[in-house]
Amino acid sequence: MRLSIPLTLLLGLGVLFLVRKDELKITHAVVAILLGFYLSATAAAGGIGRLGTMIASMLGGSLAPH
Repeated sequence: MRLSIPLTLLLGLGVLFLVRKDELKITHAVVAILLGFYLSATAAAGGIGRLGTMIASMLGGSLAPH
């Protein structure tokens, strides 16, 4: 049985964990989220997506939507 978790969910949980442990302030989390949204609208989005897919394939997973 294969379990697939979206990368955005994992990153969101990571941010939530850091905020809860007071290692990441809420303002830092907001800035990180905004940076992600702005990066998705740039020419770098394709390269970032390919890098994420490559890392997921090396870990034995997939970033393909269901």
